[in-house]
Amino acid sequence: MNIIRDLINIWNQEDLLSQAWQESYEMLDLSHAMFTEAITMLREDSKRKKVIALKKRDKEINAYQKDVRRKVMTHFSLRKENINLSSGMVLVNMVIDIERLGDYTKNILDLAIYYHEKLIAEEISPELGKIEKKILKRFKNTILAIKTQDVEKAYALQKTYNNQVNQASDEIVNGILAGKLKFGNETQTAAVGLYARHLKRIGAHLKNITSVLTNPVDKIGYKAKQP
Repeated sequence: MNIIRDLINIWNQEDLLSQAWQESYEMLDLSHAMFTEAITMLREDSKRKKVIALKKRDKEINAYQKDVRRKVMTHFSLRKENINLSSGMVLVNMVIDIERLGDYTKNILDLAIYYHEKLIAEEISPELGKIEKKILKRFKNTILAIKTQDVEKAYALQKTYNNQVNQASDEIVNGILAGKLKFGNETQTAAVGLYARHLKRIGAHLKNITSVLTNPVDKIGYKAKQP
């Protein structure tokens, strides 16, 4: 039984929930655009005003989240019978994680503002470059999985998160804290540690988003067991 497909069929029958589902797509697309642009800004001599302007776009993501919540609540307050709370809970859970993607992208933009050198991941640390590349790919594949309701792709993304992102990020951060890793001067080393941790958190929220395709409502955000 494909739970998410059944829920989407319900949402498509109801105008407010259909609109809310479409807005969740738009939230994902906007957060992806912000993230990819943030990486570009790390790699170039970005103007401070340009970076700050991109940070402000996070308000658009917040507005989407509020509107999705409002539509879901309005839908259930108006319905008198045949209420399926799971449909609304899945959507509300997902937009929380999308909103967090925007928050961590803002953290990356803070690096672009306060770290006054270019941060080209693969030139500073091949391992960091690999994590960045994996997150870019996982972001695209997460959006594709959600929009196409691809359960198998969602399982694959969750299964590979720990090895591709979580452990790799921890090795960099823990190595810095233990004094075993250093990247240029102290400022650059701090920037690498922060960036590795921000990428890890973005990866974690992408994993949570895919869990709406694989998990029952009470286990969204937790490890899925592939049947």
